[in-house]
Amino acid sequence: MRVFVTGATGFVMGAVVRQLRARGDPVVALVRDPGHAAALAGIGCELTPGDLSDPSAISAALTGCDAAIHGAAIYEIGVSGKRRDEMFEANVNGTERVLAACRDARIGKAVYVSTIAAFGNTRGRVVDETYSHDGRYTSAYDETKHRAHVIAVRYQTEGLPLVIVQPGGVYGPGDHSAIGGVMRQVADGKARALAFPELGMNMVHVDDVASGVLLALDRGRPGESYALGGEITTMRSLLRAVAEVTGQRAPSFVVPGALLRIMTLPFPRLRETVRSADGVTFWATDAKARRELGYAPRPLALGLHETYVRT
Repeated sequence: MRVFVTGATGFVMGAVVRQLRARGDPVVALVRDPGHAAALAGIGCELTPGDLSDPSAISAALTGCDAAIHGAAIYEIGVSGKRRDEMFEANVNGTERVLAACRDARIGKAVYVSTIAAFGNTRGRVVDETYSHDGRYTSAYDETKHRAHVIAVRYQTEGLPLVIVQPGGVYGPGDHSAIGGVMRQVADGKARALAFPELGMNMVHVDDVASGVLLALDRGRPGESYALGGEITTMRSLLRAVAEVTGQRAPSFVVPGALLRIMTLPFPRLRETVRSADGVTFWATDAKARRELGYAPRPLALGLHETYVRT
């Protein structure tokens, strides 16, 4: 099938596109600057210039496509001012525009890449797809992805053949996130202190997320959501696992959360970082995706070995 994709130059959606092309699906990628998307062109993607602010570019790219996967988003913790506005524009308004264009194009099937973070802080509970956000946001990212998720559900109820997937924390080769940076420091033996030891998350390899997205496209039931989790863990346990597979020492000195809260009081962006990580959990079960889609993410230890020992 011919698939329209947003976010194809990013970490997760890049893996999705590679898997689509590997199985022979034609891909139309909406990109800001085709000149900076040589890797996509190199695997045979059709590049269409445009971004999420341009409904006409989105509609033009959708022409002739059988399916769509919307995964473009700004992922950043610790934002304020202009960057916060940009995040709302991309994550919330951009999702509205893409799904409206899919509806108008009568697309055969669409997948929206949400996140387990759209549930917000699960407060120590492992939730499923029926869980509703309690309205207390930890970050602009949390808020924008929740609002975008609500938009996607609305389009489902209005009849768009849309499947929602919700990945957990994603790692793997090419991960440039803040948590990925800490994991790399541990793998390189350079980590000396541990912040937010009880931050809870599902960790899933990027290639398993991509496989889950394709499974949702192929087998997912329109109107449904699927959490694409992996192992349920905490920051402390995660970094210990990285240390174990790489033969390094995990950081033993824990920076107290109370100290971090005091130190960041004058800095709004850093306050958001602490608020979104200190004792917060983003936990969800992936049982539904395993049962209905055949989703089977690799064990965390294996994925970490593939990421930090083989690369």
